Amino acid sequence: MNDLLAIIAKLGIELHPDRINILADKVEKIDSAEQFILLKSNFGSHIDNNILSALENAWKNNKNISPVEIAAALKSASATAIENEKRGKTEIVWTGPSASSIPVRHTEQVLCEVIDSATRRLFIVSFVAYEIESIINSMRNAIGRNVQIDFLLESSIEHGGRVNQDSIKMIKSIFPSAKVYTWAKKSKEMNNKVIGAIHAKCAIADGELAFITSANLTSAAMERNIELGVLVKGGHLPSELQKHLDSLIVAKVFERV
Repeated sequence: MNDLLAIIAKLGIELHPDRINILADKVEKIDSAEQFILLKSNFGSHIDNNILSALENAWKNNKNISPVEIAAALKSASATAIENEKRGKTEIVWTGPSASSIPVRHTEQVLCEVIDSATRRLFIVSFVAYEIESIINSMRNAIGRNVQIDFLLESSIEHGGRVNQDSIKMIKSIFPSAKVYTWAKKSKEMNNKVIGAIHAKCAIADGELAFITSANLTSAAMERNIELGVLVKGGHLPSELQKHLDSLIVAKVFERV
């Protein structure tokens, strides 16, 4: 029984809901597992025949399961896959030494993907930014698509921050249309002492795709350091992160510079 359910679950994940419904409707019209072979040729070449054969064999080993029950299970598996898709997918992103047994994608590749996917708005958060030519090119292309780019960056030491490089000045000179924010001085100081720095790093595209990473916007982070991140596609997390940052701007925790 478990093997049959596992195969149905796999079909629910791999096949488009419309194709699952077609498969389920055809299954409902047969009398038993023995007749499933009559249906296989109707599904075309795009469905993996190995999966269909596995379904047929597993069903024959569980003959007490009726065609109506198989059809219902197929539709339920598809509905579950759709709901799971809405909750979002996560992917590990890594820069540094890698093991071939664990497939992971590179930080620079994923960051460019996030930037390139933006159609309306891109929000970039980093401690520091410099020497990032490939990222700059992707951002220029985004601006060419009329994407609004917002940056949240740590101020330079000269302006009361914690970094030597004036990333804010550089970003403003390269992207005049971008909105650049930093942690407001009144908000991050207590008893005239600085209590923290902008050490978060992330990129959000349209509130739908979020890359949360240890990597700064630097060539060292993109090419030489060991950096770890997570790419989140869909679900509620990207939009919640976007709303959180926007709320801090509205509350004047972050100020535009």
